[in-house]
Amino acid sequence: MAVEMAKAAEAAGADGVLLLPPYLMFSEQEGPVAHVKAVCDAVGIGVVVYNRDNIVLTADSLQKLCDLCPNLIGFKDGYGEVDRVIEITTKLGDRLTYIGGMPTHELYATAYFAAGVTTYSSAVFNFVPELAQRFYKGLRAGDTKTTDAILKDFFFPLTVLRNRRKGYAVSIIKAGLEVRGRKAGLVRPPLVDLTGDEMAQLKALVDANI
Repeated sequence: MAVEMAKAAEAAGADGVLLLPPYLMFSEQEGPVAHVKAVCDAVGIGVVVYNRDNIVLTADSLQKLCDLCPNLIGFKDGYGEVDRVIEITTKLGDRLTYIGGMPTHELYATAYFAAGVTTYSSAVFNFVPELAQRFYKGLRAGDTKTTDAILKDFFFPLTVLRNRRKGYAVSIIKAGLEVRGRKAGLVRPPLVDLTGDEMAQLKALVDANI
């Protein structure tokens, strides 16, 4: 399925694909190495592999894949072992582009930045792009006064709200769009939406920080 989807993306004009873990299965390192290689071999466009959940490639596995697959161009981490990320960035250097992919990655951005991960996907960019950009510019400039203030005033309270229930990492992004006046619709089951009281808390948090 991953090969078919990658081929379809290439045929549609995509420049690259983000390769998420296969559904549910856990395996030894040779399994995900074969999986990533199969996708890379099937297309000519760039492939970014995503460490998270049941796929956690080691530095040695990534080195092997880099040797075998010229179109493996990036590594995204959503697993959260900074020591592993440091080993990967140290061993592979500029062979790959490194992307942070932790939930609410701004909470981890300083540590990852020091490890050589200079960019990341920001979920909150969907509803507070101005705040997300201000944080990122502060991070790149070494402006800890700005980044610490944004963490304290926005991201820490947001995380408390997000962690109230499982699945809220997705739900709170749609809710954020709603409180900014953009209709995002309801989340799909089995996820659940924020309660009315939680929506009010989120709106107050957003209003206080934009």
